[in-house]
Amino acid sequence: MENTPSVKVKDIGLLRGPLLVFGGIYSNLQALQALQVIAEKRGIPPGNIICTGDIVAYCAQPEACIQLVKAWGIHCIAGNVEVQLREGSDDCACDFVSGGRCEGFSQSWYPYARVHVGEGSLEWLHSLPDHLSFRYAGKRVAVAHGSCHNRSEYIFASTPWAVKAANFAALDADVILAGHSGLPFFEQQNGKYWLNAGVIGMPANDGTPRVWHALLDDSTGFNFAIQPFTYEHDTAARLMDAAGLPPEYAQTLLSGLWDNCEILPAQEANQQGVELPEIKGL
Repeated sequence: MENTPSVKVKDIGLLRGPLLVFGGIYSNLQALQALQVIAEKRGIPPGNIICTGDIVAYCAQPEACIQLVKAWGIHCIAGNVEVQLREGSDDCACDFVSGGRCEGFSQSWYPYARVHVGEGSLEWLHSLPDHLSFRYAGKRVAVAHGSCHNRSEYIFASTPWAVKAANFAALDADVILAGHSGLPFFEQQNGKYWLNAGVIGMPANDGTPRVWHALLDDSTGFNFAIQPFTYEHDTAARLMDAAGLPPEYAQTLLSGLWDNCEILPAQEANQQGVELPEIKGL
């Protein structure tokens, strides 16, 4: 993809060994801390950890999450929320349904995030690239938030392959590690691999409070597992209630069910409340 002033692509070279991929921290410090423990137990160094964006969103500790990511020293791209915050915009640009419930909730959590993110953190957000590129297990890998054309675009398992194929062509990639949609999935066609690790800040609408991340391994080629983990979700929910954030989102942390399925295609909406299995692939 052409590297223009409006699109910052950071090439991080050749990576080897286990990789940890995640996204959608959503200001959920308890989930982020739990994931850091997982990385440490597995011996995965910061240089092999990738965040697909949206450090900040619905939960109660946006500044603490930014500070932890910054201190951790992992690779991270800018999600739509980071871009909106650093530009001083009035909304999150999440591409919610106009007039819908999610858009209404954003009128509470986004102003809260604007107030609670410090000037130093806003400056740091300007350093985040739009995409990452690297080589791994003999493949060209790109990291995007929504899509290479629109960081707020929702791409799901049911999204037509032609949409995904256009991204592979534009990013000159064999593997795309994506975020934004909130649901973990994997799809492979024609030697191309689209992998969304899910998010850690909110559950995957499957009726459990678990959240998701991906582990990649190059010991025998390109291998991966998208796995759930648990964290102190009750603490995160209590902090949201204490901060006056939307109670519906706090309840989602507890129930594992989204308040609504406005952004979801029919296939994904029909899976609400169905517990997701671990996803493995070669």
